[in-house]
Amino acid sequence: MRPDTPAEHIAEAERLIRTATRYPEDQEPLLLQAAAHLELADERERASTLYDQLLAADTVDDPSLIKALQAANLWEYGHEPEARALIQGIRASAPKDPAPWEVIAEALEAHDELEASHECFTEAATLLAPDNTPLTRATTALLTGRHRVRRLLALPHDDWDMVADTRHIGPIPLDELHDPKRIWALGSDDPAELRAEIARLRAELGDRRAALSRPFPVAILHWPARELTELLTSYPTLSAEYPSHDAHLAQVEASLRALAASGTTNLGIVTASVPSYEAFAASEKTSPSSPSLLAEYATTLAARGKATPWPPTATNPCWCTSGRPYGECHGRSVDPARP
Repeated sequence: MRPDTPAEHIAEAERLIRTATRYPEDQEPLLLQAAAHLELADERERASTLYDQLLAADTVDDPSLIKALQAANLWEYGHEPEARALIQGIRASAPKDPAPWEVIAEALEAHDELEASHECFTEAATLLAPDNTPLTRATTALLTGRHRVRRLLALPHDDWDMVADTRHIGPIPLDELHDPKRIWALGSDDPAELRAEIARLRAELGDRRAALSRPFPVAILHWPARELTELLTSYPTLSAEYPSHDAHLAQVEASLRALAASGTTNLGIVTASVPSYEAFAASEKTSPSSPSLLAEYATTLAARGKATPWPPTATNPCWCTSGRPYGECHGRSVDPARP
């Protein structure tokens, strides 16, 4: 059974410490777990002693992570100057592992040092997630944390925020999860605010479940003219898929009609953009020039609720954004009997 009370956390920490004594080759992970249990039991001074013990050893694998955990722990029990000194040292050493960066950035965030937290997340992203570098789970976590802090600072989305949005696989978009009002409410000591937030989350969960109970639309990818030009300029091998913009628009309509004729329902169109497509390619660790990625990108956008139902009514604007009614544009030869 997982520890729950402070006494259970202390007992588990002591068990891990005893195990570390018997197996010194595994001392680092065992003592780190023990320190985490002591922090959960609010035995922060004992946890600090374990971190110091590890840092005094000559065989630790990741001293930057231990220093980061020590800094976060020290700050929580009144040793802010020591914590700041450790954080400054970690940033100066520029570790190549995302974990210490995430720990110190979140420590700064927890103490309302939002500008410093943002700088820390950005330093880490610049160092560990440069352009065209495949993202790992750990570097994605850095971009997600940076997204949260930027929302708290009311900063506009940038390219890394778009990558974080694309990598996020949960049913609730990051912008909603990182809504400052929601984050502050979850940190409130007011029971009424917490109850209101829980009720709101339950209502949203019900809506999301209802939406997810419906099948995702079968969606076709639509590239606006400017985006398609940029795509083919950057990835000319895709010209075989898109010989011209007019041909692309005609193919979108023809594909949807063929699917409808075969009995497929819940059809839709998803509008693509080059930055979003490149971010998706990075998340899949695949080159954007790969034609096979296009269908996966369309499916992912549809699964995230980005699809516009097809066909429009004859009098509504055409999906191609020409501004003309659908019945006078790509819907000219649609059978009126077809839904």
